Amino acid sequence: MAAAVPACYHGSITRKECEDLLGRKNKDGAYLIRDSETIQGAMCLCVYKQKVVYTYRLLQSHNGYYTLLTAGGLEETFFKTIDDLIRHYKRKNQGLAMHLRHSVKRKTALLIQPQRYVEVLPD
Repeated sequence: MAAAVPACYHGSITRKECEDLLGRKNKDGAYLIRDSETIQGAMCLCVYKQKVVYTYRLLQSHNGYYTLLTAGGLEETFFKTIDDLIRHYKRKNQGLAMHLRHSVKRKTALLIQPQRYVEVLPD
């Protein structure tokens, strides 16, 4: 069963497409989520600040919770949903270059397919 995702999730757009979308918004705190181009199954939270796009790795743990890799020294925080994670990072001083302020919404609905975990047992 697929889970509904926030309107700010853009799927498998490239880093360049992401930067273009955020640049067109041209507002500090504009953000979107996209699939990682380098790590399969990971996503990126991309945040715009002063014409620079900051990218944070968004991972899903084996128990289905989401976490964001932020600046060093901050404790890892887990969230039940992406919406919970977004609500948290809308608050100031949570480890991002800029708190989330302006969602860049996708024009059409998308679904995230849940990952299937396969346990490999020794022979």
